[in-house]
Amino acid sequence: MESKKLHYVLQQADNVLILGQRLAEWCGHGPILEQDIAITNISLDLIGEARYLFQYAAELEGNGKTEDSYPFLRKEGEFYNCLITELQNKDWAYTLIRQCMFDCYHYYYLSELSNCRDERLAAIGAKSVKEAQYHLRYSSEWVVRLGDGTEESHAKMQKALDDYCYYFEELFMPSEVDLAMASEILAPDLGELKKVSYQKFQEIVGEASLQWKADCVPQKGGKQGYHTEHMGFILTELQYMQRAYPGMVW
Repeated sequence: MESKKLHYVLQQADNVLILGQRLAEWCGHGPILEQDIAITNISLDLIGEARYLFQYAAELEGNGKTEDSYPFLRKEGEFYNCLITELQNKDWAYTLIRQCMFDCYHYYYLSELSNCRDERLAAIGAKSVKEAQYHLRYSSEWVVRLGDGTEESHAKMQKALDDYCYYFEELFMPSEVDLAMASEILAPDLGELKKVSYQKFQEIVGEASLQWKADCVPQKGGKQGYHTEHMGFILTELQYMQRAYPGMVW
């Protein structure tokens, strides 16, 4: 079970690390200053959560591992994040749709995680859920504002939803370690989580006057280490310094 727990912790850490890295690309490029700062702060929250999880992973694995070993020294196939977290920002509409999908999962996931039997994971869940609640409020308000806004903003939000709807389902598709952890009440049951998360997202989409595609075929593979063509570019930027100067510390 310890090896499965390590894999599980890395799976969750990778989700927030990679999405946090993606959102950091908006720093200095946001549509207006206030939103530039807001989305960068969300990035920092996610990376902070990733740090807690990587610290726990290092303690579970031992062998001289540190929290920096996991983000900087693993290869692409050794990352287990869901594909939605690595998708390109493209524009503000795509960023908000992706973020709202993830937030509808993440908030309810952390709420349930805070009640699990693993005390360390429960503590991380309880600490991080407060930030995730704000993230969900932020992204959902923007989705509604632009989806139910002008003709142009509505069209852009609908296009982003149509293109990214294929990636929502993977968040709730249990891997072997998801099932093992849930069976021991060490992690949330993704089947139960899917119900409330989908309901919330559908409510937001409806309020935004957007249409959810009924024929979305789920894209998957991230939890097994199979990624989109975008992942390698993320890691190139993320890992450059440690790859170029091994063992470097600040």
